[in-house]
Order: sequence, then structure tokens, then C-alpha cells
Amino acid sequence: MAKNINRWLTSAVFSLLATTFAHADGYPAKTVRIIVPYPAGGTTDIVARIAAKELTDRLKQSFVVENKAGANGAIGAVEVARAAPDGYTLLMGTASTHGINSAVYKSLPYDAVKDFAPVTIVASTPNIIAVNPSVPAKNLPELIALIKASPGKYNFGSTSLGGSPHMSAELLKMMAGLDMLHVPYKGAAPMLTDLIGGQVQIGFDNLPSTINFVRSNKVRAIAVTTAQRWPGAPDIPTVAETLPGYEVSGWFGLLAPAGTPKDVLDKIQQTLAAAEKEPKVAKQMLDLGAQPVANSPDAFAKQIRADVDKWRKVVASSGLKLD
Repeated sequence: MAKNINRWLTSAVFSLLATTFAHADGYPAKTVRIIVPYPAGGTTDIVARIAAKELTDRLKQSFVVENKAGANGAIGAVEVARAAPDGYTLLMGTASTHGINSAVYKSLPYDAVKDFAPVTIVASTPNIIAVNPSVPAKNLPELIALIKASPGKYNFGSTSLGGSPHMSAELLKMMAGLDMLHVPYKGAAPMLTDLIGGQVQIGFDNLPSTINFVRSNKVRAIAVTTAQRWPGAPDIPTVAETLPGYEVSGWFGLLAPAGTPKDVLDKIQQTLAAAEKEPKVAKQMLDLGAQPVANSPDAFAKQIRADVDKWRKVVASSGLKLD
């Protein structure tokens, strides 16, 4: 009996391994969904569509983007976390879905570390502080002085409650000692509409969805949130030039459900890495205000763990907690 059981277990294991590797070798054999957990038109959506096109062209199978917005990305993230770990449902995650949310929300229906298999960071980007042209401040020191002179008078919009742009503002408030009112929006498009229209005076956003409005003088750039000036917009100062030590980097990365075969993860990562070495693709991202990355799954996993730790400290300091 024991020998029969052992023989059956051995056969089952080899059968499972053969199925897994056959699947990985033939991947993708059907349409792959990339879930974007935010509305269309924002930076996450833009980056996802660039990645989807490159994967489609290079792997000769359709990668389609689906927008599943809500709960600061949690609705789309949960759908992917619960999907079959076969590589046919991916998430375009962000520093919000896989860093900030773990710190901000008291209860989250997914575990940013345990429920996902990181594939690669497709692109990184600064956030940007921009103002309506009617605001007299031309730079960050002038904006800080303006807000301090009238506590509570100025309001700022962000793309979501608890998102990366919002937390960029909270970090600025904490480091500069500012009192201003937060107006959260459901995505970049409505926030930018109100910023251009003057319903909010200050906006915090990912650079790619704002940069064209800066170039057309519909809003005025004040600063970017990365430690160094951004190569695609070197004339915009950093917050750190005024407040040393300030740094927030946004990233946009593909993740699969935990348990997805490593060969599948590697195939996607290697395909995107090859695509982002192409000057045309790299320029496309840089023109949007995004920096191509295409790092390894292990490096991506390390970034997620670091972000979770960082934002837990910021949230603890700010006192912000959401239900």
C-alpha cells in the first residue's frame, strides 16, 4: 500500500511539473488581462497601455487593459489577488496599491506582499506639485510662505484619498508645517479639470498626467517629488531643494497572483526589458514624464517591502487612518 501511495504521489508531482512547464513554455496561449485599478486617462492607465502594446506585439497574443477603479485601487487589486495563478490576469499596481494602502487602511482585503507575485516595475515617475495660474507663488519657497501666511485658506486636490499624490502632500505638510485642506478626487482627470478651472488652487499628481498641462501653461509647475530633477523636465525644481530629505517616487508595476509559475513571470519581465531598451519606447515614456525600469521580480519585491515600511512611518506620524 505504501509503495502504491508513493508511486502515485511521485507520478502526480511529475505530472504537475510537466503541466506547469508546458504552460510556461507555451505562454501566452490566449488573451491576457491587465487590470488597471484606476480610471482611464491617468498615469497608471497610460503606462499599462504602453506595456500592453509591447507585450502584444512581441508575444503575438493580445494583452488587453481593463479599468476596475474604486477604493483607491483595492477593487482591482483584490480581483487579481483572487484570480487563477496562471499568468492570464495581471495587475498594473502602484506605490499606492502596494505600499501606501497597507499603511493607510485599517483593514485591506488583500496582502500587498503575500497575495502577489511581482513581475517588474514598468516605469517610475515623480509626483508633481502644480498650481492654478492665479496663485501668485512661482516656486516652492513662495508657495510655502503663501500658505503659512493664511493657514486653512488654500486647498489642494489629489487623485484619491490615501494615494501617492495625497501622501506626497501629507509629507510636505509634515515637513514644512503647513495647514491646507485636502480635496480628494476619483482620478487625475477630474482633479486636473478643477485645478485648471480654479476650484482647487494646488494639485498633487503623477507627472505624466499633468506634464502636458504644464507645457500648455494651463497650470504652473512648482516642484517634483523625486530626490533628483527629472530628466524629461529638468527645469522643474525638486521639493528636496527646499526641504532636504523629502523624497517620493511613484512606480507602476505588473504583478500576478501569488503562485504564478516563475517561468511566466520571467518571460513577461524579459519581454518588457527588451522593449524598454528600444529608443522609441524609452522616448515614449520619457515624453510622458516616466522613466523606464523593467527590473527583476526580486528587485520589485524588495521595493514593495521598503514602501510598506516607509509609508507606515509617515502615516503613523500624520495620524491618517481610513476605514
